Amino acid sequence: MGSIAVTGITGHLGLQVIDGLLAAGVKPSDVVGLARSPERAAGIAAREVEIRLGDYDRPETLVAALTGVDALLLVSGSEVGKRTAQHTNVVEAAKAAGVSRIAYTSIARADTSTISLAVEHKATEAVIKESGLPYTFLRNSWYTENYTRDLARYLATGVIVGAAAGGKIAAATIADYAAAAVAVLTADGHVGNVYELGGTAFTMAELAATITDVTSTTVLYQDMSEVDFAATLHEHADLDEGLAAFVAGLDAAIARGELDLPSTDLETLLGRPSTPLAEAIRTAQA
Repeated sequence: MGSIAVTGITGHLGLQVIDGLLAAGVKPSDVVGLARSPERAAGIAAREVEIRLGDYDRPETLVAALTGVDALLLVSGSEVGKRTAQHTNVVEAAKAAGVSRIAYTSIARADTSTISLAVEHKATEAVIKESGLPYTFLRNSWYTENYTRDLARYLATGVIVGAAAGGKIAAATIADYAAAAVAVLTADGHVGNVYELGGTAFTMAELAATITDVTSTTVLYQDMSEVDFAATLHEHADLDEGLAAFVAGLDAAIARGELDLPSTDLETLLGRPSTPLAEAIRTAQA
């Protein structure tokens, strides 16, 4: 096995992939972490992992950062609207540096999804295919943490508001997605595969019921229209109108079934069931 590079290592997913690679027995000297601000990765560097400057917006940093790398995990950027150009910079640098294969963290059903976030993921997948680099697409559904990070607010108010209706969300924990990425990076047989990754699906009402069961504090789900939810976010969550409409639109996509993902790909890569929702809630509560 050659060296493995991971981008975005100061983010939650990239950091956990680094941890997972080391736990899987990959030598620290065979792991390269790319960061826009390497000084923020001091904790990783202390584990003898090489940290290199790799800025998605500065193509001149990327070829050097990827030189000598065999496998690359491109963790999708967080700047919506800029990601296609940023990811293209990384892909072109990977090809120029002689990277042997690339794995990319995409979004569930990227090729057919109507979720606004899918546009840049679909475009990135196309760029990777056109590059000729051997690839694996990790189409991650929602993070369970999208909800558990707000646990304190749910418990304080006793309510979760949204516009997801009875739509199911095949969310999984960041740790599960990281473990799936590690499995792909450390084994053969994944080139050309597209994995639709998500955990056991739940509705927002089931999320509220599970929080109630785990915490012994009653939490209810209050559903509303997409328009009303956007107005609520604008008026009470201090979001500007554009961002409020964007967030409400994501819930509307859930209501349409966009994140009801029956695939067992995540369980297959993990070699175990995904982390149960109740366990994720208990972890967040702790």
